[in-house]
Amino acid sequence: MPDATPMKSQLSAGQRLLRRLVLVEPGEFGPMVWSAAYFFFLLFGYYILRPLRDEIGASGGIEKLPWLFTGTMLAMLAVNPLFAWMVSRLPRRRFIPITYHFFALNIAAFFVLMKFGPESWQLYVGRAFYIWTSVFNLFAVTVFWGFMADVFRREQGVRIFGFIAIGGTLGSICGSSLVSTMAKRVGSLNLLGVSILMLELAVVCVSVLVWRYGLGRSDAAHPTEPGEKSLVPSDSIGRGVFNGVLLLARSPYMLGICLYMLLYTMTSTYLYFEQAAITKEHFADPDARRAFLASIDLWTNVLTLTVQVFATGRIVRRIGVAATLGVLPILTAVGFSSLAAAGEIASALNTILPAAVFAVVQVTRRGLHYAIDRPARETLYTVLSREEKYKSKSFIDTFVYRGGDQIAAWSRGPLAGLGTLTMALVFVGMSLVWGVTGVMLGRKQRAIAQIQESAPPA
Repeated sequence: MPDATPMKSQLSAGQRLLRRLVLVEPGEFGPMVWSAAYFFFLLFGYYILRPLRDEIGASGGIEKLPWLFTGTMLAMLAVNPLFAWMVSRLPRRRFIPITYHFFALNIAAFFVLMKFGPESWQLYVGRAFYIWTSVFNLFAVTVFWGFMADVFRREQGVRIFGFIAIGGTLGSICGSSLVSTMAKRVGSLNLLGVSILMLELAVVCVSVLVWRYGLGRSDAAHPTEPGEKSLVPSDSIGRGVFNGVLLLARSPYMLGICLYMLLYTMTSTYLYFEQAAITKEHFADPDARRAFLASIDLWTNVLTLTVQVFATGRIVRRIGVAATLGVLPILTAVGFSSLAAAGEIASALNTILPAAVFAVVQVTRRGLHYAIDRPARETLYTVLSREEKYKSKSFIDTFVYRGGDQIAAWSRGPLAGLGTLTMALVFVGMSLVWGVTGVMLGRKQRAIAQIQESAPPA
């Protein structure tokens, strides 16, 4: 992507306004907007699939969810080497579209099986769809962020990853809204065709980024405009299928990212189960439960979008990646303490206070995760080699992520037996370790970036 700086007079009014909001520099407008569009279509397609997946999970009962999580982790373990093999042998401009074309074909296959398959197959097709959707979500998004970390510098990621994430937020809102308004009219299954279309439009965005702006077009610097150079690094991807795991095992920095991801996922999964338990306990009517959950999603998206538009880039740039990565863990520790206190009060007064407190905690936590924690976490990968960005990152974002799901899902029962206060103390302590890890990672990333920036060009 170009570093050239046109005069301010050459900028349109819209570009000048965008520059004030996002801290975008001249020459970054096109790649940034197309990257946001790429994320928009990707999450639009996923959020059409998500309600169908969650319905399958809920209909099977909470007690079945740990087994579905186990199946998802095993699927991740099987798919990771195949993905690494493809990444090793194909350039980014080919393996990224191939990945999304493959997922689109999978959606078409599930549509046929669910629509026309025998009734005796539907239980197993539904479980397969639940696991597949969980795999698709992580792989599709990790490919996106891997590409972003590869083609934008660390300093650029700090400024504009928040705006790019807005595309995903808008996509999730549009996908959810489409399902909520059209599912009863045309049927949820018939909307799977829209999901396929969204994936193909995401591929179009990748093509524009590659061929118009030269991002990811080759391993060498590729000009985008006369006199301008691409930011694509020159390091290539090795052919070893397990190189990503070996590189991860040898890097304390990436092991720290693994720990950060593991602790985030464990706290998230526990809250996912707690959400199911609270809604079942305090809302007897199914419509009331759906309304409660829908309100959490709505206000989460409102908070996320507001922070992304007006504050994400400035927050990360002003307080730094290290401090930003400590925000969500601190908030999570406060949230678990509040939930424990609300539970004690509710048991004495017989109120629905836990549901109200949980809604506030979940909206704030999820909103700030999408708005500032996720963009800041993705900047950690901007200082890594290309092989680490695609292979090691894929392993962290899929297998390590689902490993945290497993630990939280299967340990929930024993922890619940210890009592509410003891369990809250466990998760508060976990959150503090998570926060310290984030701060250390942010400082290490800055140190690596300074070394890279001071090194003479090859």
